[in-house]
Amino acid sequence: MATTTALNCISLSEPDVGKSVALLKQACLDCGFFYVVDHGISQEFMDEVFAQSKRFFDLPHDEKMKLLRNEKHRGYTPILDELLDQENQVNGDYKEGYYIGVEVSEDDPQAQKPFFGPNLWPSEDLLPGWRQTMEQYHKEALTVAREVARIIALALDLEAGFFDKPEMLGDPIAVLRLLHYEGKVSNPGRGIYGAGAHSDYGLITLLATDDVVGLQICKDRDAKPRIWEYVAPVKGGFIVNLGDMLERWSNCVFRSTLHRVIVDGQERYSIAYFVEPSHECLVECLPTCTSEANPPKFPPVTCAEYLSKRYKDTHADLSSYNNGYRA
Repeated sequence: MATTTALNCISLSEPDVGKSVALLKQACLDCGFFYVVDHGISQEFMDEVFAQSKRFFDLPHDEKMKLLRNEKHRGYTPILDELLDQENQVNGDYKEGYYIGVEVSEDDPQAQKPFFGPNLWPSEDLLPGWRQTMEQYHKEALTVAREVARIIALALDLEAGFFDKPEMLGDPIAVLRLLHYEGKVSNPGRGIYGAGAHSDYGLITLLATDDVVGLQICKDRDAKPRIWEYVAPVKGGFIVNLGDMLERWSNCVFRSTLHRVIVDGQERYSIAYFVEPSHECLVECLPTCTSEANPPKFPPVTCAEYLSKRYKDTHADLSSYNNGYRA
């Protein structure tokens, strides 16, 4: 049985910013995962978001497939649609999901960009209040993400507002993703996972979960064999982890850690909020993270270019869906 790891906990209402920066810095150097509490989103509202998520996943398969994700990564992702760990998984992930991005109308010039456009929404008749709940959560979670990013900037010896710039979190590609694990028992020995081992692509991820344990992290991806540890859910708080872009920015000083989901037969719901900078943002080594002894490890890359490749590598080709089922 995997052990449960202890993570640092950062309170956004902590008046001593230096304390928060020290806790976060230690977490980012150690494993890139930490808890965030006192973030200002009420428990009642969190409960409502989970209830609305469940209402969607409870719909008949045919209804959900009417909202199948499009090329802008908006909408429903069926079970097995995503394959995160090609080396070790026999099938895709035993989870279904729903992507909701920044709402951009079809006639807006921004809609030409790969990750911008209108969202796909279930009809108001089918799920009353669903869209309003998700749009409100999207907005509130972005506020939390910006606060966390300020602490990260200070931990990297940058100005607190470094990530607030227009080309970064001023105009972000922020994606809310509802997730439902149906309960198929994971069997790593046979390549069956709720979600295969992966690291997230962007800047940071805010994860809210129900009380069913399932998330595991591996602090050293090069260890043989890898050692996996559970992350305990935190009621009302977020599990926050760093993404690959932040690892690139920090020249590997901060860690983007492998994680996966192991399901023991219980259904599990979680809500991930992925925060990435704007499409044009150039992700390149930060001046505070390089020296003669530690030159930049990665070439500069734009956010849109990097994300497009990562999504393409992990999702099924949309043309493989035929009448609602994979061909």
